[in-house]
Amino acid sequence: MTAPTSPRVFFYVQHLLGIGHLARASRIANALVNDGFHVTLVTGGLPVAGFPCPGIDHVALPAMAVSDGDFSALVDAAGRPVDDAFRARRQADLLAAFRDATPDVVLIEAYPFGRRQVRFELRALIDAIEGTTPRPLLMTSLRDILQRRSKPARDEETVAVIRRHFDGVLVHGDQDFARLDDTFPLASDIADRIHYTGLVCGPAPVPAPDRYEIVVSAGGGAVGAGVVAAALDAARLLPEIASWCVIAGPNMPQGDFDRFRASAPEQVSLVRFRTDFPGLLVNAKVSVSQAGYNTVGDILQAGCRALLIPYCAGGETEQSDRAARLQQIGRATVLAEADLTGDGLAQAIQRSLAQAPVRDAPSLATQGAARTAGILRTLLAASPTRSSAR
Repeated sequence: MTAPTSPRVFFYVQHLLGIGHLARASRIANALVNDGFHVTLVTGGLPVAGFPCPGIDHVALPAMAVSDGDFSALVDAAGRPVDDAFRARRQADLLAAFRDATPDVVLIEAYPFGRRQVRFELRALIDAIEGTTPRPLLMTSLRDILQRRSKPARDEETVAVIRRHFDGVLVHGDQDFARLDDTFPLASDIADRIHYTGLVCGPAPVPAPDRYEIVVSAGGGAVGAGVVAAALDAARLLPEIASWCVIAGPNMPQGDFDRFRASAPEQVSLVRFRTDFPGLLVNAKVSVSQAGYNTVGDILQAGCRALLIPYCAGGETEQSDRAARLQQIGRATVLAEADLTGDGLAQAIQRSLAQAPVRDAPSLATQGAARTAGILRTLLAASPTRSSAR
């Protein structure tokens, strides 16, 4: 008898501005490897140190990002607008990677619910999947709360693509906290394909060796200058707080970082990145951050007080929705981005410090990465053409 082979997963993720999508995908990929899958992670954004994790085959497409937060304007690694030749090269590299991987499962992060900017290559990938025998399972990997849309036709198009091509929708969230229906009005039309995994979080954190009373994080940093500036001003207004760690993010422009470092008060440690960020939160009295998916997951795992400043520029709604839900269940205090000044932040920190610890707040399912592996194994076992991959 031939020994069963490891199921092969081809996982596409395109991060354009922050690093949240890449971090979540890397955690899922790592859990898949730990469960015995062979994973090829295909990334299309600017490289980020530490991602992906060891043990994962990595294919880096020619890098793309967005220009100054404008998600409709794609640029290459040098900041030049992408052209047709660049798109053709990416598409060819993606299809070659797919052929080489011969996957049993293809995961596409966000699409077709998002990432319409890269349809030029994802449609080609889907065509290649449909033309493959045996055909791999095709799943989309989705965070729990989506950006609200003002164009119903986009939702109808998404449903049509899901029903025509996708075998399942992996929603990385706790359905008792947020259901896909809450931010995607046509979720009932694809209800038979939705699988809730729980939130994708890291392992339970170990306390960091150093302690800071306030830990401020600006996510990837590309749009975090306002958070850092307000934090430095708040530290000056709260001299009774002896220690602050302000994490600017790897994508903060160097000029901004240098300017902040030159003006930081003595009690503030300003850094770009901390690999032990979750461990810092275990020791902190208050975490101050935006309300991105991964940061919130780290806060939930650490169990610290949270002061959330949801990013809402350009009509963004996802972080505001998440922050409001957490505030409703007593898990966070929210400061509106419009009120983000040194004084406003200082007052919000004082309110957070005055609150009782959050031990009695409802707990959320946080084992989404491992649960994703289990769901994929179940679907492979039920697939008539892929059961041999168990």
